[in-house]
Amino acid sequence: MTDTLAGLKQKQNGARDLQSVVRAMKALAAASIGQYERSVGALAAYAHTVELGLSVCLRDSRPVGGRKSAATDRIGAIVFGSDQGLVGRFNEVLAEYALQILATLPGVPHLWAVGERMQARLQEQGTLVRGFFPVPSSVKGITPLVGRILIDSGAAGDDRDLDEVYLFYNRPREGVVYTPVSQRLLPLDETWRRQLADSPWPTRQLPEVIGGGPPTLRMLIREFLFVSLFRACAESLASENASRLAAMQRADTNIEELLEDLTGRLHQLRQSTIDEELFDVVSGFEALTNHRRGGGPT
Repeated sequence: MTDTLAGLKQKQNGARDLQSVVRAMKALAAASIGQYERSVGALAAYAHTVELGLSVCLRDSRPVGGRKSAATDRIGAIVFGSDQGLVGRFNEVLAEYALQILATLPGVPHLWAVGERMQARLQEQGTLVRGFFPVPSSVKGITPLVGRILIDSGAAGDDRDLDEVYLFYNRPREGVVYTPVSQRLLPLDETWRRQLADSPWPTRQLPEVIGGGPPTLRMLIREFLFVSLFRACAESLASENASRLAAMQRADTNIEELLEDLTGRLHQLRQSTIDEELFDVVSGFEALTNHRRGGGPT
């Protein structure tokens, strides 16, 4: 189909409108990344406080919540994905990573998905998703989400029906946008537990646990679960927006190239139209001149 000036101008205006939307989405994604990264930084001090409390309680305690029954292990997994698109293979990469690791563990996995697209991706693989949670749209929504996850999964309860609980999410990484990571929440990692128990106290006087060690330890483990889930959610959201930012950057580049092509074609077509008009004028002038030279009326 032959291009017209009006048609090319319409395509050019449409590309510019689309570029405005893409750049607005880029700005929103960049602002969101900073928001979630700051929340992770703000959480660090509280996480350190929880670890100090655990180090005190674990000095004279054994791991809590570490039932083992190899024949009937019940594995719980919480997988953070996205509700929205324009994130490339964000959900696919993490789903494949999580299922690959879970396949190496004994027992039947019980999965909770965060994000509609992650839920759909896991179900496409034939995995039974036991629970679903929508992705929060801001930092304020992370705390209520973590509370619902802890209640629905029963991970923080004393009578939980899971032997192990794992966490899967994408973590921001410079150079590759994000990378999938996993963390075993429960039972507490034995090496990490020993490191906490053996770590020196920052002051000369070791604090005393008031109210009994086991109850305080269980409370601190709940806080450890909260910190871990909050951090995972915030880093997942930062990774999602980083992936969207990269996608929008590619789209912006493609639109810029399209605009350059349309502008070139528009100039070429306009010049061609001008040339045709000049040719018609010259042809008309030559015809008139020849007519007069042939003895026509003056």
